[in-house]
Amino acid sequence: MPPTKGFPDALVAQALDDALSCDTAIPVLAISGLQGSGKSTLAAQVVALAETRGLRAAMLSIDDVYLTRAQRQRLARQVHPLLLTRGPPGTHDLALAHATLDAVAAGGPVALPRFDKLADERLPEKDWTRIDGPLDLLVFEGWFLGTPAQGEAELEPPLNALEREADTDGRWRRWCNHALAHDYPALWQRCDRLWFLQPPDFSVVPRWRWQQEQNLQAAQPDRSSMSRAQLERFVQYYERVSRQALRTLPGLADRLIALDEQRRIIATR
Repeated sequence: MPPTKGFPDALVAQALDDALSCDTAIPVLAISGLQGSGKSTLAAQVVALAETRGLRAAMLSIDDVYLTRAQRQRLARQVHPLLLTRGPPGTHDLALAHATLDAVAAGGPVALPRFDKLADERLPEKDWTRIDGPLDLLVFEGWFLGTPAQGEAELEPPLNALEREADTDGRWRRWCNHALAHDYPALWQRCDRLWFLQPPDFSVVPRWRWQQEQNLQAAQPDRSSMSRAQLERFVQYYERVSRQALRTLPGLADRLIALDEQRRIIATR
């Protein structure tokens, strides 16, 4: 069951029912999963099912609240050059994320931010998704939702070539880990349910992400795309927190969906 073909109807219904069982006026269902695991596919299916039941639902990705390119350029100058690349903790506009969730919870009109990955820039507000009335459900998806920070000692040895070559003193990974420890927990606490799509291990992520890149290139032949070598380097930005998610989220998530290398469901808990 590759995520591109969708998750089973029964699983989608379980996710929706789980979210709606919360004692929250407008529940937030968080779907966490490493790159390529199918989290955006599952989120879209939950929203679609909710709509067939006459409910108003919408989805938001943590990728939609990246800092602007200018903000990341400032971080790259002031803190570390690696912070120009979006994705790791510390490269998100958490004030925007909280303001968006506040607006959803208030039940009034809300504009959901959107980010253009091809342009590496947040879309102007006029192009955000407009929700005119109160929602019944918000599905929030992201590659490290709910992940806690590492201990200081765990940051010492570099994990990969990126850390060995471009973060020799560990300043970048320590800064990201500090953000994960101090800035993100308040966002995680706003999620009423946490579902985790668990791959067998991190080694499948580069292959899954490469499949995504090829699919995007086939769908949009004019878009610029990464080579395999560039992609292998790119996923190293995410490796440390991804491995932390694999270690910790099985014990923290409300529901775990274990996937095999072909992204077929092999177990649920």
